Amino acid sequence: MVDTAPVNAGVERGVGTTALLVAAARAIETHRPDSLAADVYAEHFVRAAPASAGWPVRPHQVPDGDADPLWGRFARYFGLRTRVLDDFLLNAAHTGGIRQVVLLGAGLDTRAYRLDWPSGCVVFEIDREGVLAFKHQVLGALAAEPKAARTPVATDLRADWAGALTGAGFDPTAPTVWLAEGLLFYLPGAAETHLVTTVDRLSAPGSALAYEVKLEKDLLAYRDSPLYTSTHRQLGIDLIGLFSREPRPDSAGDLTARGWSASVRTPFEFSLLHGRGPLPEPNDALAGNRWVFADKPPS
Repeated sequence: MVDTAPVNAGVERGVGTTALLVAAARAIETHRPDSLAADVYAEHFVRAAPASAGWPVRPHQVPDGDADPLWGRFARYFGLRTRVLDDFLLNAAHTGGIRQVVLLGAGLDTRAYRLDWPSGCVVFEIDREGVLAFKHQVLGALAAEPKAARTPVATDLRADWAGALTGAGFDPTAPTVWLAEGLLFYLPGAAETHLVTTVDRLSAPGSALAYEVKLEKDLLAYRDSPLYTSTHRQLGIDLIGLFSREPRPDSAGDLTARGWSASVRTPFEFSLLHGRGPLPEPNDALAGNRWVFADKPPS
């Protein structure tokens, strides 16, 4: 039977389109002379979807270079985020001995294909069916082979994703490293709380979690930020319109109360650590971004 579904199914509108934005940023980062992370598959996602086919995937395709708020500073942010979270996952697997990885809202994440996982790792990718189908079509056309056992879990995070995950072979008695990258901004506060509570319930001792949040009390205070206005002008993506404007829960505090250890870091700390990446500036849409790293102590 011939698959007649459009290749851009799942990423053609709304939050799905932001996965293409991040893929384009990873593609540009890959070809920077001082690259922080490499993803050879990213540009193929961008070219495969009509909505993004004309977007830049190489630094020389950005006329203003790093001075462009979208494809310069914002794209570099995504490159830095990719590197930091790559390091987190690999450290959990190689040093922490964790062999079970769950990517929540996996989008066009290709870590199962591009990272050097130790033997025995399984990577569960949770996202909507359309997004995973688009990824499957693009990577299938490239004959890409994962470097770990990869298990797609086609479900909406607003549904019983825990049941779908365990049904796909997830073992809640084994330590797990969890990742929620570029996800929680779009969820209502109650959904974030439910997600974190569920992760805690499914996490055996020795598990780890990383996620990204925004701490602004008022997102509209940054509505004129060059990052937001440039993204809207160049791509038609209204990020503030996609973000949940509800007050954010203190998920790091909740995890700590449940016995986890948690650290809350700014992206700028990692820019200084790596010697490249975005630094603070006036009217900065990145000012409230935080990366949270949490560990559940071994029993």
